[in-house]
Amino acid sequence: MLELDLVLLPFLENVYPGLEQADKERYWKLLECEDQDMFVWFMRRQDPSDPELQRIVQIVRDNTGIPQTP
Repeated sequence: MLELDLVLLPFLENVYPGLEQADKERYWKLLECEDQDMFVWFMRRQDPSDPELQRIVQIVRDNTGIPQTP
């Protein structure tokens, strides 16, 4: 999904290298999720039910300039 590439590639290049190892592992777990789920999470329409995924989704949101919805 192109939209995910636009979010995840800059994150991978700019933020991922500085993550703690546990968060890097969460990131790889996130990539195993369905594209549609990730898109909904990044657009802040839902949160993942898994707390591990919630953490990495929030890190991605906080570092990619995705606006919060009111």
